Amino acid sequence: MEYIRLTKENLDKENICCAISNNKDVQVSSKKAWLAERFDEGLVFMKSTERGKCFIEYIPAENAWNPINAPGYMYIDCLWVSGSFKGHGYSNDLLNACIEDSKAKGKKGLCILATAKKKPFLSDPKYLKYKGFSVCDEADNGVQLWYLPFNPKEEAPAFNECAKHPHVNEDGYVLYYTSQCPFNAKYVPIVEQTAKDHGIPFKAVHIETKESAQNVPTPITTYALFHDGEYVTNEQMNDSKFLKIVSQ
Repeated sequence: MEYIRLTKENLDKENICCAISNNKDVQVSSKKAWLAERFDEGLVFMKSTERGKCFIEYIPAENAWNPINAPGYMYIDCLWVSGSFKGHGYSNDLLNACIEDSKAKGKKGLCILATAKKKPFLSDPKYLKYKGFSVCDEADNGVQLWYLPFNPKEEAPAFNECAKHPHVNEDGYVLYYTSQCPFNAKYVPIVEQTAKDHGIPFKAVHIETKESAQNVPTPITTYALFHDGEYVTNEQMNDSKFLKIVSQ
């Protein structure tokens, strides 16, 4: 397998794996615009040269769009290998490349989000444990911060206090989301319109800065849905999935 690293120079012509379509697709343009602004902050996006979901995205933890305290660490936004790419060791290739790059940059180690049991859009805890990661913090909603220190004596990362007890002081449905996930550009407006059509109280909060993301009341910032103050899910949804949650 050959891999390529996205840069400002090749971003326009390369696909971004998780939303395979042309550059005119709102999902692609939204994600690429977000990426372009992150490269100067140290973000790395490495992917397979073949079309499909096989990539890793990581950034210095100080610049992560998540409420974590992990100075000197590298934060993995996403490690995604699926479909026909699974079972060939490509996850290992991508993770090893991240480790080598992080060590070369003098980082203390890596950190990433997961849960005790695999959930959509989060890393597989079994794989992380196999690769030497361990849990260093956990929020009330079960979202865990895992880390892989390059030196076992390094101080472990932790969630910021705002994220340890996910809760919002608002009634109805409240969604926090960023443009890091391309699917949001298409599906958040769909859910907004669905809620409006059915008279469902709904508020979408688009997180547009790193500083805002680091102070959100949930460990997951790409997509975090609350209902009457309580955390519901991190799984992106269309109109039918949203209405199913409402009916429960």
